[in-house]
Amino acid sequence: MGEQDKGELQDALQGYKAGITPGVKATLAWSRDLVFAGTTPQGYEIEFDADAQWGCKPTEALLLSLAGCMAIDIVSILNKMRVVLTAFRVDVTGQRNPEPPQYFRSVAMTLHIAGQNLDARRVERAIALSRQTYCSVYNSLRPDLELTVRYVLEEAAGAPS
Repeated sequence: MGEQDKGELQDALQGYKAGITPGVKATLAWSRDLVFAGTTPQGYEIEFDADAQWGCKPTEALLLSLAGCMAIDIVSILNKMRVVLTAFRVDVTGQRNPEPPQYFRSVAMTLHIAGQNLDARRVERAIALSRQTYCSVYNSLRPDLELTVRYVLEEAAGAPS
């Protein structure tokens, strides 16, 4: 990647992240038992339930938040690298501390990516940039969290054989 490409990538990502406000507010309201409804400032809702009968467990939401934050960064970065994505999926698992507090000791992600102009170098660069610079969720977690990110480059749907 040339210096001009690096500069364009950095400018584009700064623009994407520039819309983030420093203060974040949300509301969590008790519904019944151990069921709560969370509402974002935009009005989106997520249900939390300790028994996972009426909503997700907070730890599941945390895993999805980490995967979502990194996925958004990686897709944005790959788009800036002129990769044309045709598929992107993240499988994520976490291992928790057995004793309270039961924080995540390790998280493993596998990215399944398909597209054109896609190669290992670009994917590894996008993962590194998300992890080191852009992913707010990852950088908000415990510093001793062991995060492993693997990827599988898949054949682009509709691509010639």
